[in-house]
Amino acid sequence: MPDDERDAAYEAAWESGSLVNLLSTYTDLATSQEANDTCKQWIHRKIHDIVKDPQVADDLCPEYPFGTKRPCLDTNYFETYNLPNVHLVNLQRTPLVEVTEKGIRTSDREYEFDVIVYATGFDAMTGALTNVDIRGRDGLSLKETWSAGPRTYLGIGSAGFPNLFMITGPGSPSVLSNMIVSIEQHVDWVADAIAHLDREGLRTIEPKPEAQEEWVDHVNLLASYTLYPRANSWYMGANVPGKTRVFMPYCGGVGEYRKKCDDVAAKGYEGFSLAA
Repeated sequence: MPDDERDAAYEAAWESGSLVNLLSTYTDLATSQEANDTCKQWIHRKIHDIVKDPQVADDLCPEYPFGTKRPCLDTNYFETYNLPNVHLVNLQRTPLVEVTEKGIRTSDREYEFDVIVYATGFDAMTGALTNVDIRGRDGLSLKETWSAGPRTYLGIGSAGFPNLFMITGPGSPSVLSNMIVSIEQHVDWVADAIAHLDREGLRTIEPKPEAQEEWVDHVNLLASYTLYPRANSWYMGANVPGKTRVFMPYCGGVGEYRKKCDDVAAKGYEGFSLAA
């Protein structure tokens, strides 16, 4: 495709304000580094067109494959860096040293503030579960079980933890989807599963280890076809010191995932152990 046509497509997607439109401008942006570079370079030019200070613009330009972290689609976000009262401090170049009585000191200088707003990141997809001491059968610890990365079946359950239902857990589309829709799908699936247990006089449901391993392998295989693992993102757990780097969401699409969940339920909860 000619450069001008491709740039026009990126411009239209950017102006639409839709994250999905930009990420799906072309079908291979998530799988081809060469294709992704065309989008990344366009984004870089866009930022440099808006931000007046060349160094600030450089610092705002993503160097990882575009879309492997949450992109900034802005309403005057980049223009904000042109204001005289806004300054960007690149902590990769001048690391944070300490919080002082007056403000914050970096390796370069001290900045004085009246108020500091902390944005320290979060333990995405697993922290809400592993920061609670959840124990399964025979005292099995979920945190220890997931020490090398989360292991689930469909992102709904984990082997050894009967009746532990996860909503948009790791191994499901989760953060790569419309979260409200995915939450509703999981809640409906779990409610149906509980109703099935009640009707059949059963008391427990949990993934079979072999089904879980197959699913984890499938999730990892699909991720390996993409550029996602090339970024130090919270999708990979890279924002939490010591957390194992593994791509946690299912990237095969919400439609295919929903078909799989429906098929599992239709086959009497295939891959799960049900017991009285």
